[in-house]
Amino acid sequence: MPLSPLPEPDSLPRRLHGLLCALPATLFLVTSLLFFNGLQAASLLLFPLSRRVFRAFNRWAADTWWGWCVQAARWFYGTGVVVSGDPLPQQENAIVIANHQQMPDITFLMFLARAKHRLGDMKWFVKDVIKYIPGVGWGMLFIDCVFVARDWAKDRDSIRRTFARLAENRVPVWLISFPEGTRIDPPKLARSREYAKKLGVEPPAHVLLPRTKGFVATVVGLRGHATAVYDVTIGYEQGVPTLWQYIRGLARRAHLHVRRYPLAELPMDDAALTAWIFARFREKDRLLDGFYRSGAFPAQGSGEQALSATFHRRRERSVEEVAR
Repeated sequence: MPLSPLPEPDSLPRRLHGLLCALPATLFLVTSLLFFNGLQAASLLLFPLSRRVFRAFNRWAADTWWGWCVQAARWFYGTGVVVSGDPLPQQENAIVIANHQQMPDITFLMFLARAKHRLGDMKWFVKDVIKYIPGVGWGMLFIDCVFVARDWAKDRDSIRRTFARLAENRVPVWLISFPEGTRIDPPKLARSREYAKKLGVEPPAHVLLPRTKGFVATVVGLRGHATAVYDVTIGYEQGVPTLWQYIRGLARRAHLHVRRYPLAELPMDDAALTAWIFARFREKDRLLDGFYRSGAFPAQGSGEQALSATFHRRRERSVEEVAR
């Protein structure tokens, strides 16, 4: 079953401390985001002169503001991630797939992206309506995120055009995808399990069955531009936090287990790619089952605290603790 929500602290002083830290940090990040939106709008003047410079500026804007988000969590609360699994190259173009439990999944992936010099190159599959929202929505519009209407007949051509533009212009990319299509909860898991039975596949216990069309289109569209798929399994220790709990410093650590698959080794046809992504989510289900039993993913052990990588001196290790 999905991990229970993270409980609120019993201590009133701890709740007040989190609130006192969250309010100024939130105010600063929101106002600075709107300021960056203004700079991004002004950068449209660069577009007819040099699309390369236009994209570089907006890449810098995303890297800077998201970097502030990561740094604020580190400075105020000591937030970090424990990373296990395959070592990842620096600055590699990649498709990143992950299980989706709550909004902090996104913020913890930012820690990993920053450690690999890809924070400003993160791109997301986003609901189309988000692009009209000031702040994050406007910002995503300027960095070539993939906006979708959740209607494959409408989305297919726009997704292909976006990927073709990224590849043609050699835009650095870490494309984040949550193939489950939504955040997991008990009712959605029950429906997914029933659907699995109809398909004749093993019903999942901790993840939803992936939606495959978007993943297949992503691999087809970015093959030759991206060089790998990163399969990230996200685990929480004491419960799944909400974004507001994360902002108040109640979610100090997440565990990320990463598998790297060279894109050249993935199947070529759609049916085989569908089977491949189903296999990855069966593996995620087993990984999470073991994590909830032991508190660790494979290759994590008692020595993990010593295997650290800061943002100033990074080391390629099979087990890292990033951004403590």
